[in-house]
Amino acid sequence: MNQKELNKIIGTNIKKYRNQYSKNNNVKLTQEKLAELINVSVSLISNIESNKSSQGISITNLYKISIVLNTPINKFFEVNNDK
Repeated sequence: MNQKELNKIIGTNIKKYRNQYSKNNNVKLTQEKLAELINVSVSLISNIESNKSSQGISITNLYKISIVLNTPINKFFEVNNDK
């Protein structure tokens, strides 16, 4: 697996768990709100989730996202075919 493939997996999972969080908590957790909560730009979250950018994410920011989404950090590395 190369870096681009790993970034795509992480981005897909961030989006998946952000949407799950919204559904489970009856609150819309937008990319904007997530960016605000972890103190990064909206464009960073957007680029990571879009899979159109080769931009990666730091382990620190991934950890912050895992805390906000109440999701174990290893879940962001799982290859999953269910969307």
